[in-house]
Amino acid sequence: MAKRDSLAAFHAIRFLQSVPFGVRPPADRGREVAFAGRSNSGKSSALNALTGRRGLARASRTPGRTQAINFFDLGDETRLVDLPGYGYAKVPEALQRQWRPLIEDYLQHRDSLSGLMLTVDCRREPTELETLLLDWCAHSAMPVRLLLTKADKLGRGEAATVLRRWRAWLAEQGRTQVEVQLFSSQTGTGIDEAREALLDWLNFRQKKAPA
Repeated sequence: MAKRDSLAAFHAIRFLQSVPFGVRPPADRGREVAFAGRSNSGKSSALNALTGRRGLARASRTPGRTQAINFFDLGDETRLVDLPGYGYAKVPEALQRQWRPLIEDYLQHRDSLSGLMLTVDCRREPTELETLLLDWCAHSAMPVRLLLTKADKLGRGEAATVLRRWRAWLAEQGRTQVEVQLFSSQTGTGIDEAREALLDWLNFRQKKAPA
């Protein structure tokens, strides 16, 4: 699919609903893809880059403060879902305790969820939080694409080494449902590749193909 055609899938995307813990989310029908990642991992920038909408997902001025799941409507019962950033050390402990039930409940019980885009700063090592998220996804056989963000901060050789290290880590843990790639919202590295996966999960080609 050409770049222009792939972006056409997002031309009518709009904010649908913000859902804090305990609030009923949109109807669990159709297909949706969620974005998750630590605060400051480039999650909002990745979502904006993939949809071609610079201001769609807004990064909070205070990292880790957004404690709601944001739904974006693509039409025809397809959605993108922005999960709250997690793991910011300066967030009060009481607020941090809300992350787990909010995200866990969504990942384990949302029938329309078709895949997870997980953003990790490529200069960071995997942590217990990423492992926990991947465990939840593995439990429900959820496909995951791990975006190693901010790849523009590394040289080409260093970036290739980082990618090999992450692939080895995933293989050691037997995480066959996880794909990993380099990504940069600044230079465009990996955007087309990730967008293709996103459209596949949304079943966009089949739904939008001419009769």
